[in-house]
Amino acid sequence: MSAPETSSAAETWTLVEAVVRRSGTSFYWAMRCLPEKKRQAMYGIYAFCREVDDIADGPGGGDEKLARLGQWRVEIDRLFGDHPRHPVAQALQGPVEDFGLKKEDFHAVIDGMEVDTDEPLRIADMDELNLYCDRVACAVGRLCVCVFGIDSANGRELAFALGQALQLTNILRDIREDAGRDRLYIPEELLRTHGVTDPDLSAKMESSGFSKACEVLAGIGVGRFEQAAEVISRCEREKVRPAIMMMEIYRRILGRLMHRGWKNLSLPVGISKVGKLWIALRYGYF
Repeated sequence: MSAPETSSAAETWTLVEAVVRRSGTSFYWAMRCLPEKKRQAMYGIYAFCREVDDIADGPGGGDEKLARLGQWRVEIDRLFGDHPRHPVAQALQGPVEDFGLKKEDFHAVIDGMEVDTDEPLRIADMDELNLYCDRVACAVGRLCVCVFGIDSANGRELAFALGQALQLTNILRDIREDAGRDRLYIPEELLRTHGVTDPDLSAKMESSGFSKACEVLAGIGVGRFEQAAEVISRCEREKVRPAIMMMEIYRRILGRLMHRGWKNLSLPVGISKVGKLWIALRYGYF
């Protein structure tokens, strides 16, 4: 990780917002409805996640990636020591102070990215999958609910439920793409339960038991979305609008995945930009 200096706060935020805009993700649409200070905080959190995710998914060997993630771990320590060097970390200085963001949650995200550097990557059981989801998704949720201003008890439950729902949806949507990197997040124990024992990745994915294992994870995801919706019903709607939009987008994606099934993984599933805009208007502004 290089550590460039920026000449002004305005330039720093211009850089961070550009990262979010380029992503083209549901996140951008969901966060646009926030007041400026909260929106900037969420953009900073996203830009950090994008930085470390790009390391894990980018070129280079495992040792090189771990070293670069280690540099980000040091940079987060600098952030909380009030002397960050990277523009994204500099952008997070205000949000850390304003919203009480926790260092351990940033570190947890890096822990999750370190898992993604394994080649090949396999998940042993549901406990390992739950830990992975906590690091790469629920930890991000814990940062987000601090910005939203949700009380601690509801915030942590929402971060857990919605974080796991979103990550399971990502896993089930990206099976073929992940396989191209020799990654499989469907737990080996779950696969064995459904008769999938072949060590070859392609053979696993073509097995009838593979679809059944995916259906189990999809069912867990449906339950987590229901749990998240129940928590949201207890919160002030104005504070949870971005969470509602993310939930509605990803719940639709999961529903379409379940309708398609997991026998034809080459058939893409997603929400169009127009669809995302409709959801943003429906749940974010009206």
